Amino acid sequence: MSENRYTPMVYRIAFASLQGMGVDLARKLLDVVGSERQFFDMSEKALRELTRGRSKIYRDDYRAGCLERAVREESFVREHGIAATYFTDASYPHRLLEAPDAPAMIYTLGKCDLESAHVISVVGTRHATQYGVRFCETLIGDLAQRVQDLVVVSGLAYGIDIAAHRAALKHGVPTVAVLPRGLNRIYPAMHRNDAVAIAKQGGMLLTDYTSQDEVQKSNFLARNRIVAALSDCTVVVESAGAGGALVTASLAMSYSRDVMAVPGRCGDEFSAGCNKLIATNKAALITGADDLMAAMRWENAGLAPQQLDLFPELTREEQAVVDVIRDRGEIHLNALADVLHQPVYKLMSVLVELDCKKVISTLPGCRYTLI
Repeated sequence: MSENRYTPMVYRIAFASLQGMGVDLARKLLDVVGSERQFFDMSEKALRELTRGRSKIYRDDYRAGCLERAVREESFVREHGIAATYFTDASYPHRLLEAPDAPAMIYTLGKCDLESAHVISVVGTRHATQYGVRFCETLIGDLAQRVQDLVVVSGLAYGIDIAAHRAALKHGVPTVAVLPRGLNRIYPAMHRNDAVAIAKQGGMLLTDYTSQDEVQKSNFLARNRIVAALSDCTVVVESAGAGGALVTASLAMSYSRDVMAVPGRCGDEFSAGCNKLIATNKAALITGADDLMAAMRWENAGLAPQQLDLFPELTREEQAVVDVIRDRGEIHLNALADVLHQPVYKLMSVLVELDCKKVISTLPGCRYTLI
């Protein structure tokens, strides 16, 4: 069926683009037919008899179309300096290869080492709150100072994803953006400059889609399997009761990866998913780098710690809370709310910020004191 003019790469691109193709199916088919070229050279009748398959991937016209698109894709990746890595290549990331539904081919732009010793995925809602964004910044900043050979993986989406990528770029940590479409166009377009910075600053753009694949809604959930499989641990920062971040967490668990979730206030829409993961023992609670390093048994790299800001800048609301605690020495949450004439739910966000700034310490029984 095929012609000798096709290169081995064209056969691989075409084979990987077959509908439903993943590493497991690729191995099974190749065990039967022998090689990618043989798959395209055999007649439809011979293939169906040999494999006893009924899928449309055996049709002559379908396979011919895959080869035609593969020729154009090979030209595209060569022209743009994109690496096309097949699952049998030594450079195919070993963590991803462990996933049974891993793609047979990935396309990457950038030089990030996917075999780095410490790889985490950071995911969450597209509707990130200031609390979630600051958590990403603090977590990745702290890990950058304490963990060598660190890589941060996410999906370049709005909200927590882009916050994680930007925090990694800020702190000099290589970051991998897994995309739901081919590398011919960045999605979302608003994050194009971030994508360029990622590829230039030691990170990587990665996808299993070609430049000719149509963008479908299913792509967004499908790429989550790569986000989960590439890392040792998935951190869910904020999530509603349902959504892509919870899908990623579920996939990570199925791959025997660690999952951690950031706790939030009861009743907050975008803390519901995280709180549920923790409550059902599907994720470990994480409040910062210490929790992650302890859970993963990662050693402190011994890098010089940043000097703490002895006089952090406080908002008017934060200063009012500090003044009351300084006057009382130690105070219960309800008593603090009474003194300040503030509802408890509003005070909680202020107390979280003061805790992050290392101004106050949280004691058992909802009591607070200055550090």
